[in-house]
Amino acid sequence: MNYSIHPKTGEKISILGYGCMRFTRKAGSIDQEKAEKEMIYAIEHGVNYFDTAYIYPGNEVTLGKFFAKGWRNKVYLATKVPHYKIRSLSDLEKIFLEELNRLQTDYIDYYLMHMLPNVETWERLKNLGVQTWLEQKKAEGKIRHIGFSYHGGTHHFKQLIDAYDWDFCQIQYNYIDEYAQAGKEGLRYAFSKNIPVMIMEPLKGGRLANRLPKDAISAFNSSGKRRSPAEWALRWLWAQKEVFLLLSGMNDITQIQENIRIASIPRQDMLEQTDYPFFSKAIASIRRASKIDCSACGYCMPCPSGVDIPVCFRCYNNLYAEGWYIGFKEYLMCTTLKSKSSSASQCIGCGKCEQRCPQHLPIRENLKKVRKKMETPLYTLIKICANKFFKF
Repeated sequence: MNYSIHPKTGEKISILGYGCMRFTRKAGSIDQEKAEKEMIYAIEHGVNYFDTAYIYPGNEVTLGKFFAKGWRNKVYLATKVPHYKIRSLSDLEKIFLEELNRLQTDYIDYYLMHMLPNVETWERLKNLGVQTWLEQKKAEGKIRHIGFSYHGGTHHFKQLIDAYDWDFCQIQYNYIDEYAQAGKEGLRYAFSKNIPVMIMEPLKGGRLANRLPKDAISAFNSSGKRRSPAEWALRWLWAQKEVFLLLSGMNDITQIQENIRIASIPRQDMLEQTDYPFFSKAIASIRRASKIDCSACGYCMPCPSGVDIPVCFRCYNNLYAEGWYIGFKEYLMCTTLKSKSSSASQCIGCGKCEQRCPQHLPIRENLKKVRKKMETPLYTLIKICANKFFKF
């Protein structure tokens, strides 16, 4: 396992971080036993940075149960506070104490302002006394490092970097988003300021691992190198000196094993110059096939009307990437042929999803596109027959 050294503290942190948002769920709840087996394997093989958040359902509690078994002092723990829930310092104190209780710990190593969008929002928080509160907690040892996570453009990101003496930050970054959001320019800017950058969505919600268009897979295969799509994506990130670590939402032992193997390759050997043209070909194919740029992060969920928004968008993209039959069949199986439907047509246009979407996607308009493309007369006929069958 390769490690990065924090420039301010000298802490040795694995370049592979454990993103806990995607723990396996069973009957709606996190599978605690499975999650613990996977976390133990990761820790025993060198992973020492774990990332969660207040708004990830059940995540902090799952980690707390795990830490209570003696694992807390083996990892650096990162969690986040949703800035939009802070209207006073009492709100912040309440959330922080709840997080400590959930996580069964008395300190947080890396504490983030979650999805901080711009300097204006940071100024609002400062006016409430948030900066002073954070620094007091840091002085008390209850918070070790102060940072923020970010989804937005390069301009606002650079302004935020300059607005405070941050200990670290977190951005979405991968080979398809090289010039989106904070992007490569933002990454390099933070690095130039000696601020470690943690990378989220390195595989864009798994899309760059197991949902690539056939042409993109062929582009990588034409290199003659036996690498999975996930390996290509991870190597691309770790080849960049500005990447402090990346967070992988691992929920399977084979994924953890593969990621650890790749994270153990000397960073100077991650890529050769001759590898980059294959990325260009794959990116062109992905751009042609992708209609909705959703990372399946799940922040838009739950939908008050029961729409499974990420699944609807995934099926819509797959219809273009893999063919009408595959996309339509997946849409039927995953949203309609169930005891409780979660199809796009259930959207009532309330807009709550768009308020929470870190990608700022026009979700309501995109759901209309999904409905128009997927919910054809054939779909309606199949749905009617299915409903009669389920009643029978």
